[in-house]
Amino acid sequence: MPTVLDSLNTALRQALTQDERVLILGEDLLDPYGGAFKVTRGLSDAFPGRVLTTPISEAGFTGLAIGMALRGLRPVVEIMFGDFLTLAADQIINHAAKFRWMYNGNKPETERVSLPLVIRTPMGGRRGYGPTHSQTLEKHFLGTPGLVVLAPCALGDPGQLLLDAILFTNDPLLFVENKLLYLAQVQDITQSDDFEFRIHNDRTDAEPGFAAPTYLCRVRGAPPPTLTLTAYGYMAELAQQAQRRLAYEHEVFVELVVPTGLSPCKMHPLLASLERTGRLLAVEEGTRNLGWGAEILARSAEALGARLKRARRLAAHDLPIPASGPLEAHVLPSVENIIQCCLEMTQSD
Repeated sequence: MPTVLDSLNTALRQALTQDERVLILGEDLLDPYGGAFKVTRGLSDAFPGRVLTTPISEAGFTGLAIGMALRGLRPVVEIMFGDFLTLAADQIINHAAKFRWMYNGNKPETERVSLPLVIRTPMGGRRGYGPTHSQTLEKHFLGTPGLVVLAPCALGDPGQLLLDAILFTNDPLLFVENKLLYLAQVQDITQSDDFEFRIHNDRTDAEPGFAAPTYLCRVRGAPPPTLTLTAYGYMAELAQQAQRRLAYEHEVFVELVVPTGLSPCKMHPLLASLERTGRLLAVEEGTRNLGWGAEILARSAEALGARLKRARRLAAHDLPIPASGPLEAHVLPSVENIIQCCLEMTQSD
């Protein structure tokens, strides 16, 4: 099976092949280096002049890409580390996300502004890179009107998610790739011996070619679940490991809900699971305070009221990420943490 990195690299190659308007911009992308995490390897040799290496100026080349998108191109920006998104936050939040409201007004369809820009970036820790290269910062961009935020996982086809984002979306989009997810093998959800999956796709008339799937996962042959576990990106990998161990070691059965679309937030697959279980644990690698999990719990409580019996968040401690391996492991949530939370939530009322 291919890795997530292979899948994303193939998607970029397909996008460049299928649409000549697609370009890729970022630091150190040219071969033989092929980018800091090698997602763009081989592409500058195959598509000379369309994979552009840039100066070290995230605000500068993100702004350049915004202009390209406004002029009809479909640029893909790579930010070398997700921590550096803060350097382009003004361009993303105050400009790209707002232009369609600022400039369209009552213009006819043929004159309306669109901004088909994809910004890819690796997030996350567990590599010992220290406080400024290990953060999970997407929560600072969630909820920005006009900005779509996606997070691929190792289920299904992460490359297809990226390809659809590049070719079919007409609004700025942040594509968050966890560093440890790159080397994870893509799971063929149709051939799993241990798990059974259902997929929920959100398709709209406005974007008929694009869907951000939500994956629902249960241990194959297990009794009905008593808790809903939700996580995205690499944390979904850890949640699935916890789900297996909970079933086989503790006879506790949970349903795992893995969204790939973080913003706008589509709640109905999760709410359908909660109608069955009444218990929710939201897991994320970002810091706990005011995070994604808090929003998920709030929306679940608003929708279900007293039918939501228990709800809890698990996230990183509200601390900078240490460079020390043992300290980093202590700050970030683990499989053991997930198992312990699930046991506490299901073994007492």
